[in-house]
This record gives sequence, C-alpha cells and structure tokens, in this order.
Amino acid sequence: MPLYKDFSDDIATILIWEFDEKEALNPDILLEPENQHKILGYHPQKIAEVLMVRKLLKTVLPNHKILYRKSGEPYLFPNDFQISVSHSFPLAGLAISKNKIGIDIEKRKDKIKNIRHKFILHENGFIKDQEEVDFLTAIWCVKEALYKIHHSKHWSLKKHYDVLPFDLKEEFSVKCRVYDDENEDFYQAKIFFFENYCLALVD
Repeated sequence: MPLYKDFSDDIATILIWEFDEKEALNPDILLEPENQHKILGYHPQKIAEVLMVRKLLKTVLPNHKILYRKSGEPYLFPNDFQISVSHSFPLAGLAISKNKIGIDIEKRKDKIKNIRHKFILHENGFIKDQEEVDFLTAIWCVKEALYKIHHSKHWSLKKHYDVLPFDLKEEFSVKCRVYDDENEDFYQAKIFFFENYCLALVD
C-alpha cells in the first residue's frame, strides 16, 4: 500500500494511503476479532477501506488496535493516543495524536452543490459562485472533521457547526466553531487541496 501523502507535524501523525489492487488485504490478519462481524455484508470497496486503515495503523503503532464505542466512534486500544480516520476511495487517511483530532477527506464532486442547503448557513455570505464546488468541499470537510471531535446526535452540520470566512488556497487555515443556544467552542482547521481531493484537519 503506497504512501500517498504525509501531512505529519510536531503534534500529530497524518498519513494518506492509496489502494493498490495488487496488495493483499487479509481481514483474518488485519481486522480485530472484535470487529470481524462488522464487515459482513459490506461492499468490497468498503471492506478495502476498513482494512487499509488497519494496515496503515500497523506501520505506525503495530501493537495497537481500533475498537468502537457504542456511539460508533473509533478509538485506539491501548488508549494512549487519539485517532481519527477517513476514506474517499481509493484513499484512506489516519490521524494519530496525543490530543483530540478530526480528519476528513473528500473528492471534488459537482453533486455537492445538490446538498448545499443541508450544511450551509452562515457561510453563504462568502462562498464565491465561480469556485462553489471548492468552497463547499472545504466547508464540508471542516464540519465533518469537527464533528469527529465535538459531536452530538442532536446536532446538525448546518445549525451547530460554523466555518468562518476564508479565501481558497492550496493550503490554509480557517477558524471554525461548534455552538448552540448556550455555548460555543472555537477551533482551528487546516485545509489542503491536492490532486482532486480536499483534506481537513481539526485539532
């Protein structure tokens, strides 16, 4: 499985890997016994995404495994690091940090415009029509990454997650927040555009 991109810094290890159909991805070897039942009925592509992340983890922390809380949130065991995972086939991403971290990878697709109304609220004021797909993809990535470290089943990406104004670049940072009627928490997100993908990291 070839390393596609490395976005690691002094705080976190962030690796993006690319699927290779010639590579062996054996669930009996890679997938934790506790999770064997989870892939029953999965599409082969989904199974590959799950196994790619496991194989990637073994290159960094070979004695750790990924388990899931009742909420579906993945965590590491032993629980001495925080993780976040994301897939956009043929890519899979893994972020490992001592601090909470969220990662999301999305491919640029025009059809994101069809769901704009589901996750855009305050951001309408700075999205430029001629770059709509890139703006929407970046905002979606940030909100998805933010949800992974600050989530509730009662919240929506539109009403409770906000990305502050930004200008598009190949690599940049933006402020974002999670809020409700009583509280708000601010975060910094890093955004990277590469090839036909967007990556957001929130920590």
